[in-house]
Amino acid sequence: MYTLATLYDLREHLGMEAGLDDARLLDVLQAASAAVERHANRRFAPYQATIDHTITNPYALFLDADLRVLESLTTDDGRTYTNFTRIGDGVIRLTAGDTFTYADTPINAASVRGTWGWHDRSAVMWRDSGDTVGDNPLSISATTITVTAAGGADAANETPRFQVGQLLRISSEYLWVLGVDASTNTLTVSRGANGTSPAGHTQSTRIDVYQPPEDLRMLVIRWAAWLYKTPDHDPAAVPPAPFMAVLRGLRRERV
Repeated sequence: MYTLATLYDLREHLGMEAGLDDARLLDVLQAASAAVERHANRRFAPYQATIDHTITNPYALFLDADLRVLESLTTDDGRTYTNFTRIGDGVIRLTAGDTFTYADTPINAASVRGTWGWHDRSAVMWRDSGDTVGDNPLSISATTITVTAAGGADAANETPRFQVGQLLRISSEYLWVLGVDASTNTLTVSRGANGTSPAGHTQSTRIDVYQPPEDLRMLVIRWAAWLYKTPDHDPAAVPPAPFMAVLRGLRRERV
């Protein structure tokens, strides 16, 4: 699963009851999320990865994606670089007279390890769910999590705090929410999401919820609703012009 809005969001937008055509709603949410990212030329939800880059300048590396947190910068000749400065999310510039080197060819010679994904306001990208891990402990292989109040309010007083389609963060692990049972206060999750590794977590560990940029979230909801209402056999269906207008403000242009 990879969605940039939740099943609850889409149900509310369409005025539909829980459990009514949920499978198709999730399908269109995933399709809308993929379409928005493809047109925007960037990924939004944070993910961890090592991405190889071609060296085109001895002093600067022009990144192919939006870098949030840089963990390491190396080249294929075994060098690790520590003298650099970052210019926004898209450029790493070497300092102290350092230059990039490589073994045989500059093509894909530089490896950048870190957390990637675009957000317009980093300070609000993660929100405290208001809940914690209830399992003692949560094992590395568990696919359900016990919480205190699955349908309660989060730190921003919004309800329900947990929704199908959310990306959660527990310590350094990301998890996708696949199901929410408010009667038993359990979440069904996909572990080790977006390039992270499953890990054990102690009881009472805080659970954070990823918050997409609001204009992005609303665009995905509207796009998914349009897909849901559009006949599958309509070959002439194209995204409405207002969608594309919003996308222009979200699009990543290559450096």
